[in-house]
Amino acid sequence: MKLLSAADASTSDAAANTLVVANTEDVRDLKLDGVTRIDLHFPKFTDGRAYTQAFYLRRRAGFTGEIRATGDVLIDQLVQMERQGFSVAVLRADQNLDFAQKQFDRYRAFYQGDAVTAKPVFSREGATV
Repeated sequence: MKLLSAADASTSDAAANTLVVANTEDVRDLKLDGVTRIDLHFPKFTDGRAYTQAFYLRRRAGFTGEIRATGDVLIDQLVQMERQGFSVAVLRADQNLDFAQKQFDRYRAFYQGDAVTAKPVFSREGATV
């Protein structure tokens, strides 16, 4: 997962092929033709609707482009975000990029399947945890 600081990312860098989606929108209604990036917003870190949106876009809609987490994004959420299908996270201004990267070193493998790797470890050929 690519990590960006709030200072490095801005909404003005969204290209014409980017959709900015509120967490109240139904992503099943989105037209994804020509879209390469979707920004999903977390208004509060306790609001998990964007996780469901990302999971749907990856697993059900088959979206292969960039899914970016924006808003109140904390370090503690990053591993789960990646497992739900996010590919980029824009951290809240008070979050440290170096500490955030350490989360991925801490949690390297999972037994269960997720949005990125659908099969659980027992059904993956040659896989070990």
